[in-house]
Amino acid sequence: MKFQLEELHRDTPDEVLLADLQRVAHVLAADRVTRDQYQKNGCYGPSTFRRRFGSWFSALERAGLSRTRHWNVTDEEWFLNLEHVWESLGRQPRYSEMHRPLSKYSASGYAYRFGSFRRALEAFIEFTNAAGQNAGDLRNEDSSTEAKSAPKKSRTPSWRLRFLVLRRDNFTCRSCGASPAKHPAVVLHLDHVKP
Repeated sequence: MKFQLEELHRDTPDEVLLADLQRVAHVLAADRVTRDQYQKNGCYGPSTFRRRFGSWFSALERAGLSRTRHWNVTDEEWFLNLEHVWESLGRQPRYSEMHRPLSKYSASGYAYRFGSFRRALEAFIEFTNAAGQNAGDLRNEDSSTEAKSAPKKSRTPSWRLRFLVLRRDNFTCRSCGASPAKHPAVVLHLDHVKP
């Protein structure tokens, strides 16, 4: 057996490193690359990118690739994505369905954030129900005094109210009966411009 040292890549230019990262993304036919994927397919070590660019995510950004993980995402963004998936399916999403292109975030991301995927669904329902209850409480108050002192609000319904209305109607159109669960091309709206 012949022993031989691997080539030392100490002074490799940034452009060469980024080009190799883009090459791996092209080989994988993906717009993002994880550290493990790069370790198996790349010419350099992932730690080289961390040292050179500050973090793996900074290297992905410099290479024009998408992030592999999402940090600092608010609960509302998680819920908004879950609402989109729920409306698209026309029913409660399952763990195995939470992946791209349908979902921006994975089910394991929800599980990490909320303790389990089921707890994420429960938090989403609690959040939307609380929003609906608050809206109902506002309607029952005396509107004569409130209307004079309250500033005008947008007439566009919030995404939470949209979800509550669509859930009430079982994610089907009340006039024509269309549903995204039956026909994936159907997009539901709260009201028809032309009924």
